[in-house]
Amino acid sequence: MAMKILNKYIFRQFTQAFLFSLLTFLCLFILISIVEKLDKFMDNNLTPFEIAEFYLYSIPSIVLVISPISALLSSILVAGKLAISSELPAMRSAGVSMLQLLYPFLFGGALILGMNLLNSWWIAPTSFGLTRSFELHHFKQNSDEVQANHNIHLVEAGGRIISIGTFEPDRAMLSSVSIEKFNGAKLLSRIDADSMRYDAAKRQWLLQNASMRLFSEEGEVFQVEPSKLVKLQLSPAALQELNLQPDEMNIIRHYRYLQEKQRAGFAGLERSLVKFHTKTAMPFASLIIMLIGVPLAAKKKRGGLASEITIALFAGFLYIGLQRTVGMAGYQGALNPLLAAWLPNLLFLGVGYVIYKKALD
Repeated sequence: MAMKILNKYIFRQFTQAFLFSLLTFLCLFILISIVEKLDKFMDNNLTPFEIAEFYLYSIPSIVLVISPISALLSSILVAGKLAISSELPAMRSAGVSMLQLLYPFLFGGALILGMNLLNSWWIAPTSFGLTRSFELHHFKQNSDEVQANHNIHLVEAGGRIISIGTFEPDRAMLSSVSIEKFNGAKLLSRIDADSMRYDAAKRQWLLQNASMRLFSEEGEVFQVEPSKLVKLQLSPAALQELNLQPDEMNIIRHYRYLQEKQRAGFAGLERSLVKFHTKTAMPFASLIIMLIGVPLAAKKKRGGLASEITIALFAGFLYIGLQRTVGMAGYQGALNPLLAAWLPNLLFLGVGYVIYKKALD
């Protein structure tokens, strides 16, 4: 019974500290962003209501970034306060182990993990899409952008290569299309068309002004058709999502997006793969990082809470910097996308385990 009361007491203290830290960092991040973007807001004549709307959309994404720092700072503040007030030594002398001390913190971390997974998988992608739509609508430098894609090259199963000169999403039109079929290094056929669009009724692509060449040992056969139906693995949905940012997709849509692009032969998916895995890895940081905070603050140190808060802020921002740096390596293909997303968590988990073992001494 005493242990349950103790756990509730620590959990309540941690919850209050976490909510206060989260709100403080949220206000700080928004304030810094307002200062940076103030000229842009004024140049585009945005009202205070519109600025507030913009930052309201940004809150879920900011919360994902600051949650690990808030969780670490809160755990250090609560555990450090218990140590300074001699409550923690009294608990330890009463037989409370370091692992038992971690229970209420880990329970709080598990709740934060659940909320952050919900945020990362569903809420933040929606808010990012709203933020991007807001920028396209209100910021002059973005409103005139022409959303078109040029020089797209796709590889399909069966040795087929599709080249698209221009794709206009608004018109769902593909121009200057070339379809080549190979057997190993040998070119079997080539179709060139002025344009291509999808026939939903027949579930095939309709080529306009198609010039076809068939190559064989006997020679080349050439013919022209005003229109020609071709069945491809490429789907209209995959093309429509060319301009969709990975941050705008919920976890299910993002998974389907990657599967469809990989089947269609799209290259350069490393960035999207890293972001996909990060949507799961990032929420775990708040839980993992507590293994550093609680054991670190469990013993009295010279400098008191001030030095521990400094360490907490340094470790929190170090995690963010490491996550961005390793992520960039994953974007460029230098690291496996799964490893790039999870490496910061694994490193901090290792550091936390070492600090935990030392705290047992």
